[in-house]
Amino acid sequence: MKKYEGLELLQKLCLLFGPSGCEDNVADFIAEQVNGFSDRLYTDRLGNVIAVIENGDADRPKIMLSAHMDEVGFMINEITEDGYLKFDTVGGIDERVLCGKNVTVGDEVNKIKGIITSKAIHHKKREDRDKVTPLSSMYIDVGLSSRDDVLKYLDIGAYGTFDSEFIFFGSQNKKIKSKAIDDRLGCAVLIEAMRSLFERKTELCADLYFCFTVREEIGISGAQVAAQTIRPDFAIVLEATAIADIADVPENSRVASLSEGGVISLMDRSTIYDRALTDFALDTANKNDIKAQVKKYVSGGNDASHIHKSGYGVRTFALSAPVRYLHSPACVADTDDFFAMTNLVRAMLLNWKINL
Repeated sequence: MKKYEGLELLQKLCLLFGPSGCEDNVADFIAEQVNGFSDRLYTDRLGNVIAVIENGDADRPKIMLSAHMDEVGFMINEITEDGYLKFDTVGGIDERVLCGKNVTVGDEVNKIKGIITSKAIHHKKREDRDKVTPLSSMYIDVGLSSRDDVLKYLDIGAYGTFDSEFIFFGSQNKKIKSKAIDDRLGCAVLIEAMRSLFERKTELCADLYFCFTVREEIGISGAQVAAQTIRPDFAIVLEATAIADIADVPENSRVASLSEGGVISLMDRSTIYDRALTDFALDTANKNDIKAQVKKYVSGGNDASHIHKSGYGVRTFALSAPVRYLHSPACVADTDDFFAMTNLVRAMLLNWKINL
């Protein structure tokens, strides 16, 4: 299989079908992309893909690098007699972004296209026209006319994802619009970093465990299982964060900004991050002229919440991609931030100075 790089790699990852609990398409692609760039490559019982760069020295510290493969999506919970699909969300999705959106429905092997919809405004009661359409009043139209026709392609329990184009736009085409930037951008950063570090493995002072994890979006974290098995000393979590740098949001409510580099968290709703690691990241960024920014608003959470409490405790650091309109079919990120995050992870690991 062709080895993709840079923004082409990111595009391929974002367009894959991989809601929480149905990550196999993403896992297979990642395993093929990292094959040949590690000393060990395996998939654990839960479905995490783990690639290891090591030298066999049992006394070397272990660093776990984690990015989750899953995206927010849907699960079909009813098929009506006239062929419409009722559904629930998988992960946190705002109901206001759903109606009229294209989706893909199915599983790792069989997929069909559909549209999320509800009654047209002409058919709604006047008092309901200004209200957000509840999920219970929405359905997916897959263009089939009966339940029996639908059952030829899928059944209750099938998954769904947004069907969204990957588009470059803005000044110098540096902005990206796509589904699943959370957290396929983090996965792309890990793949790019791993490939370059494997060629320089003799310069590394720690064994590296690159973990592409499952089920982060529903809180049942594959990263917890990986951490309990690996028992790392340190962890670097690659994520995406909603930033709110949009119109009418006051400065003191903005989390971070596009185009200013990866977002370094000091604290979120589930983790207080290791102070020495955050200082080291900021110092590394400054010395190597790499853009980075500090998260200015305490919000959210990620796989770090499970990792740092595993084993005897793991000293943990989080680096997030700043993203507008998170958990929607039109997430927006910046290409400069993607490259800055890759460069920062690589520089940190090549110049690791944190002692146990």
